Amino acid sequence: MDARLNLFGSTVGAKALRHLNAAGQALTDSGLPPTTQELVKIRASQLNGCGFCLDMHTKEASAAGESALRLNLVAAWREATVFTEAERAALELTEQGTRLADAAGGVTDAAWAEAARHYDEEQLAALVSLIAVINAYNRLNVLVRQPAGDYTPGQFG
Repeated sequence: MDARLNLFGSTVGAKALRHLNAAGQALTDSGLPPTTQELVKIRASQLNGCGFCLDMHTKEASAAGESALRLNLVAAWREATVFTEAERAALELTEQGTRLADAAGGVTDAAWAEAARHYDEEQLAALVSLIAVINAYNRLNVLVRQPAGDYTPGQFG
């Protein structure tokens, strides 16, 4: 399977990706725990059906020491006992922030309050921005049908 479009081969696409990548790097360098960041990226990518991002972020998380058990249970995080309360709050915010069209009113006050209980303002800003950025990456990759499976950890770093 080949991608419909090589975004890096397009002047406009490459420029847009450079800006999106810069935003992603700012979030990587934020005070939001790296493990939480990968869990958020994985869950949003599951919801959006982005195989390329799932390939990338599960491999990156594994290379950073994340357990196979936790990676395998991200899709069922509500029933799994392997996630912290803070991670659960981030995953809930991720789901609600990703499924905006599915719920009238968007993100609930309860989900926001739970996230705010675990993360300070800077971390919340990073979390909200991360949810937006991974959703943008997911949409780009799904639109062009970017193939999954060949990603190598650190490939873009």
